[in-house]
Amino acid sequence: MEKKKVVVGMSGGVDSSVCAYLLKEQGYDVIGVTMQIWQDDDRCDIKDDGACCGLSAVNDARRVAEQIGIPYYVMNFKKEFKDNVMDYFVDEYINGRTPNPCIACNRYVKWEALLKRSLDIGADYIATGHYSRVEKLLNGRYSIKKSITDAKDQTYALYNLTQEQLSHTLMPVGSYTKDQIREIAQKIGLNVASKPDSQDICFVPDNDYAGYLEKFAGVEPKEGNFVTKDGTVIGRHKGIIHYTIGQRKGLGLSMGHPVFVVAIRPETNEVVIGENEDLFTRRIVVNNFNFMSVDDIDSEVRLVGKIRYSHKGAPCVVKKIDNGLVECMFDEPQRAPTPGQALVLYDGDYVFGGGTIL
Repeated sequence: MEKKKVVVGMSGGVDSSVCAYLLKEQGYDVIGVTMQIWQDDDRCDIKDDGACCGLSAVNDARRVAEQIGIPYYVMNFKKEFKDNVMDYFVDEYINGRTPNPCIACNRYVKWEALLKRSLDIGADYIATGHYSRVEKLLNGRYSIKKSITDAKDQTYALYNLTQEQLSHTLMPVGSYTKDQIREIAQKIGLNVASKPDSQDICFVPDNDYAGYLEKFAGVEPKEGNFVTKDGTVIGRHKGIIHYTIGQRKGLGLSMGHPVFVVAIRPETNEVVIGENEDLFTRRIVVNNFNFMSVDDIDSEVRLVGKIRYSHKGAPCVVKKIDNGLVECMFDEPQRAPTPGQALVLYDGDYVFGGGTIL
């Protein structure tokens, strides 16, 4: 029987490296690929820090491929990354929302673009080192299942994948803990066994989002008013790209007690300031909903919702409302749901679906 061919996206980190090794051990015909997404040197701070935007990713991934005995290539996805991730990131901030570029990158670059090119060269699957699992359910649909370790679970950032993409996806790392993955890497002598995880958005390595928007995207922040909920002007802000919902630090306001950004109004260039309690709500509405474990709903469903990657999740009731929107009503108020971020819904360990918070 002919071996199934799988293209593994290799970032030069320990997770994707062990992913390639595990699949080879399982009998797959494995090809290692690093996705070239960095732009020109003056457009992206390419550092030797192991981030997927760094040139060191190629060197580390190539060494790993040699060690485990698989062919290795670098594929150019600069345009796809700029169009679907970097430009989207800029547009969202300009419009007063807080984007999640990793979700966009997963959906449109790591899966859509890489999968198409992989299928074109005769591959059956693509694979990544995400701490998640893919399963085909009894209803015939594919879903992302939580990894065995909550500490590293990455299903939140994968809610937007399509059925076609999932049917061609392997994620072996989701069946292991991080410690087990590092142990495997050490056992087989991989140089990346103790390499630290990258934390920042790869094209904003210093986490200075506003600085990136000004320096690389040419965005000129326009000063405007800090206002209270009733419209009272209480100060001047540096431009809406500097703020996000729930922010307390860096406001430069002397109110005598902690205050927070509770809304951003791009149409009037206002940043609304309020109290901590103003950040809590039970009702969240999302658009661009991607159903995963089911193909649709026609009545209310009880699920668990996560409103950000670090959110533990909370019980809620979900239903469709007008204009293709989905409403989520949490049992208890949740703090600072942020427009532009994802609401991801779970049915037990499985991703039910998710959408973008309005």
